[in-house]
Amino acid sequence: MGGEDMADEKVVQGACHCGALQWSLTGTPESATACNCTVCRRYGVLWAYGYENENIHVSGPDKVYVRGEAIGFHFCPDCACVSHWRSLHADDEGRRRIAVNLRLAEPESVAQVPMRHFDGLEGFQDLAQDGKCVIDYWF
Repeated sequence: MGGEDMADEKVVQGACHCGALQWSLTGTPESATACNCTVCRRYGVLWAYGYENENIHVSGPDKVYVRGEAIGFHFCPDCACVSHWRSLHADDEGRRRIAVNLRLAEPESVAQVPMRHFDGLEGFQDLAQDGKCVIDYWF
């Protein structure tokens, strides 16, 4: 029965514009996070979170912009699409946090994912949800 569950589990895939840098996320994202920090608001990304090589896998060439001591933003060296961020350090269990940019997925695969807003600029806290989904931001 466990094998059947895995076979039926949804996989969301994303790729940069030129297709060289790709990611896959196993399972349906709980939410898409829009953050207003100094980096995310400039990138215009929608994040879905997980752990590297567990539910999120990334392949292809990338470059990294390291911000501070905790996080690196990865992008395609050719077309410059921001694909994901990755923690610079593993946690106590040896797992590395990662988030993928849902804007690189095909719209229909993430259209109904609920939106979540995060104040990464001032309060570093979740904001009230407004009931919107990714499709409401796809224009």
